[in-house]
Amino acid sequence: MAGYFSIFLVLLTLGSGLIWLIDHFMFAPKRQQRIALAQNAAGGELDEETAALIAPEPSITETAKSIFPMIAAITIFRSFIFEPFQIPSGSMMPTLLVGDFILVQKYSYGIKDPIWRSQLVDVDEPERGDIVVFKYPLDERVDYIKRTIGLPGDKIVYRNKHLYIQPKCAEGVTQQGDLLCNEYNKIDMEILNSDEFKQGSMNLVRLEENLSTVNHNILINPQAPEMKGRYYQQPGTRSDEWVVPADHYFMMGDNRDNSQDSRFWGFVPKENLVGKAVFIWMSFEFENGPDDFLPGWVPTGVRFERLGNIQ
Repeated sequence: MAGYFSIFLVLLTLGSGLIWLIDHFMFAPKRQQRIALAQNAAGGELDEETAALIAPEPSITETAKSIFPMIAAITIFRSFIFEPFQIPSGSMMPTLLVGDFILVQKYSYGIKDPIWRSQLVDVDEPERGDIVVFKYPLDERVDYIKRTIGLPGDKIVYRNKHLYIQPKCAEGVTQQGDLLCNEYNKIDMEILNSDEFKQGSMNLVRLEENLSTVNHNILINPQAPEMKGRYYQQPGTRSDEWVVPADHYFMMGDNRDNSQDSRFWGFVPKENLVGKAVFIWMSFEFENGPDDFLPGWVPTGVRFERLGNIQ
């Protein structure tokens, strides 16, 4: 839907701008000539109402002139600077909740044209720990949001609900942040609580995970079984191991046992990146809780404490 709306905005901007330009250079001068002839015949200036009767401006031109500046500004802002998104599921809990409305910085990983999404300007690459909105590789009409875990060349293992990373390092480099280059690093986790979030009748454990570049919270369901049989099987690796290809990224949700992510469908190509999630600008709560949220439900309150930068 977001892709169709972007196309609609661009077409509306181009259409209204084109109507305005055609009128400005072709039809507006002819209207001015008719008004000038009428003024000469009348021997003086005509009031606006009379001039409009003599040379009326077409309604489509009037509409195009009134909406073009606003639509153009919205299109530029949304296509190249920031785009609003709504969190549709609990896969990024506890970092992002259903009902959160976020801003995504579109230029973080390069400037793309809003229709074909071809790269116009290179800016930066995702860093480990970034929360990224991207086009779902199996259906690019759908936007996904996950956390960047693996960078190009990294080796990733997810086993017994623990994450292991062997980063790809430049020649001669032995350490990348806190991660050693020539071995799998078990990512540190510290339990924070086990009674804040529930999935059905089961308590979820909230932990702080240290990715070396950023500390963030995750949720683990200790009773949920491993789903190795459903994991994406990369040729030449074990069922719970992955090697990130060049110009691709390995993404995971913070709600580890309730997230369809790279473990299940593979890697995210660089060209699918939309932008970096940076800010929660609104957050609604619902009477029956996030797990029961349905589009169209009326919110019961605003979670003002959630507004601000995304960690």
